Amino acid sequence: MFTDNKGMRLVVLALMLASALSAQSWQSAKDVPGVDLIGLNPDQRSAALKILREESCNCGCMMKIGECRFKDPQCGYSRALAAAVVKDLKAGKSIDSIREMLVERAKQAPAARKVLEDPVPIPTAGDPSRGPANAKVTIVEFSDFQCPYCSLAAPKMVALANAYPNNVRLVFKQFPLDMHSRARSAARASLAAHAQGKFWPMHDRLFANFRHLTDENILKFAGESGLDMAKFKADLASNKFDTVVDREVEQGLQAGVMGTPTIFINGKRYNGATEPEILKPIIEAELHPARKK
Repeated sequence: MFTDNKGMRLVVLALMLASALSAQSWQSAKDVPGVDLIGLNPDQRSAALKILREESCNCGCMMKIGECRFKDPQCGYSRALAAAVVKDLKAGKSIDSIREMLVERAKQAPAARKVLEDPVPIPTAGDPSRGPANAKVTIVEFSDFQCPYCSLAAPKMVALANAYPNNVRLVFKQFPLDMHSRARSAARASLAAHAQGKFWPMHDRLFANFRHLTDENILKFAGESGLDMAKFKADLASNKFDTVVDREVEQGLQAGVMGTPTIFINGKRYNGATEPEILKPIIEAELHPARKK
């Protein structure tokens, strides 16, 4: 499906290589997603990790470089800065000179990417959602049930929507990545649950068990979610939801989705971490545009 979108495949591959690190704390991990520390001696490696944990990314995210690599692995700014740190350490440069280099790069950096990009149309009719249909803010989440980053982001998105029960609507979009062998099966199962009004219980169970999405377990999760199992099995056997999954993947590609999770706030792609404390000021600004500077 993605043979005509090589850029997306490269981004997704990078995310997969980093997925094993997703559960670690960026402040204590000995490896950093997308950063090649091979070739550094133990002292240099320790220095690299220290710098990445202490120096700021220049993408506008207000996070440290290492933190940004963990929380926003698609960020090209933190990846480039981390690569520069490693290169200078291999060249024998001092920690002080490397910190000075980062300061200069911050001064010379082009305008940071927008936190919210220009809005694009995203159809949402009939999609799984929570929150009022007339909410002032609509969050659209393109996600993959087998993606480690998605499993971390999913409960945060639900918590964010729950924090604004009258003003935020959360819409879920299917975006199974082709290298995740069980993602499409899980997507179809979630849509079968949606057909019975049980999407969110199934959503929670699938993400909580994203490493164990066997056919047997999916049936188990469906039963635990209170589904009519005869209808659920018949719907899955019919492959009736494949066209829905294909349509939503295409919608994501047209909207600029290059990996998962990707979220849009009122149609504007969000570039940043999915931490509620970071997202809440953005939601507030959408709710109260007159307060924007």
